[in-house]
Amino acid sequence: MAGKFLQTSTENVATLQQIVINMDMSSTDRDMLTAFLSQGNGYAPASGEILGMLNQMLETMQAELDEITMAEEKAIKDFDALIAAKKKELNANTGALESKIERAAEVGLEIVEMKEDLDDTQKALIEDKKFLAELEKDCGTKEEEWNKRCKIRAEELLAIGDTIKILNDDDALDLFKKTLPSPSLLQTLVTSAEVKQQALAALKASKGDSRLDFIALALRTKAQGTFDKVIGMIDEMVALLQEEQTQDDEKKKYCEAELDKTEDEKKELERKVDDLLKAQEEGKDTLATLGDEIEALADGIKKLDKQVAEATENRKEENTEYKEEMSANAGAKKLLEMAKGRLAKFYSPKSAAASLLTVSLHEVAAAAAAPPPPPETWGAYKKQTEEAGGILNMIQMMISDVEKEITESKTEEENAQGEYETLIADSGEKRRMDSKSLSDKESAKADLEKALQQMAKEEKTTKFEVMATAETLKDLHLECDWLLNNFEARKEARIGEIDALKKAKAVLSGA
Repeated sequence: MAGKFLQTSTENVATLQQIVINMDMSSTDRDMLTAFLSQGNGYAPASGEILGMLNQMLETMQAELDEITMAEEKAIKDFDALIAAKKKELNANTGALESKIERAAEVGLEIVEMKEDLDDTQKALIEDKKFLAELEKDCGTKEEEWNKRCKIRAEELLAIGDTIKILNDDDALDLFKKTLPSPSLLQTLVTSAEVKQQALAALKASKGDSRLDFIALALRTKAQGTFDKVIGMIDEMVALLQEEQTQDDEKKKYCEAELDKTEDEKKELERKVDDLLKAQEEGKDTLATLGDEIEALADGIKKLDKQVAEATENRKEENTEYKEEMSANAGAKKLLEMAKGRLAKFYSPKSAAASLLTVSLHEVAAAAAAPPPPPETWGAYKKQTEEAGGILNMIQMMISDVEKEITESKTEEENAQGEYETLIADSGEKRRMDSKSLSDKESAKADLEKALQQMAKEEKTTKFEVMATAETLKDLHLECDWLLNNFEARKEARIGEIDALKKAKAVLSGA
């Protein structure tokens, strides 16, 4: 850097010295500048080390600026990618939400239809109750008819018993022996009119079973072998009554088993309907809870996205303010250093002489064109060196304060950037967890809705099964109640009738 200024040419130096002498400036500045121009070619400025430090600082600051710029560009790129992904996810969630709303509307429509079915079922229940009342009334009538039949059958049994008694009477047997050529009543061609009339009178007293009319008709005939025919008819009737009793026994067993089985099935189906209703109520409560949770998660994700967007916007504003503040602080520091250099040049000419190297020829030419100084009216000016030292120290303190503020601003910016990155990472993780939870809950809600639909269908099917079972049970009662209620009476009556027929057979066979 030495030997490159105007001192390399003697003529240039002399010209410049002449210009300085004629310039309008203070005598102190003139003397300092003249002394500087008179130093000759051997001048070696000591600013190389300072320039080296400044270059090193410039490189360091440039590296830091590049690093911060790269980090900011990376953050912007990551943020744009995150925004794109979130927009895509938002569109997908919006579509899913619309689908869920449509399904909710369908479920509402199905609920309305089920309510209509319930109303129809209730109306059918009222009709069934009416039918039951009429059936009970008809059953009462049938019971009265059955009692009449039982009474008539008892009278019939009494008539048969009287007939047997008449035929087995000793006088009747004696009469038969006197009037009939054969010892067998069934083999006689000519019967006793008196015995026949007594037997027919006994049979006429019984009006219960029409099959006894055939026996009475057989007794009225005068054909040979009449009693053989009557005995055959009695045997057939006994066999028929025994077969009827066997059928009644099997029918009673079948009715009891089927009634128990059908009633158990009906109770089981009714319990199943109750369980399905309870399960549907619980499922609806769970569905409402899931809906609230899904809505809360969706609102939370929206709020989180809004907070991230606000944090990003605030981070941009803070970064812009930081850059502006750094630029202002750098400018203030530079201005303070210039002010300090200017004062140092005045109060410490030797230490500030190097700063005159920056004087341009344009400024020198402008100084040469200035008018000559006014005449002196007082003595030489005395510099306030001691006070200037305090001012320079104050300026240096201000520079230190600006540097400290620059350092603090840089630290705050780094901390704010770190907090922002942490916030973005934590928010991304929370949003991922919330999105997963939202997806799981929506899946659970869909499964629950499907299960509720299945339960509703199963409930409807089960109700139809209950109705069908109730109808089967009603048919079984219609088929079996009369038999079950009158089984013992029928059995006793049938046993009495068989016994009477056997006695009649014995009388006819032994007459």
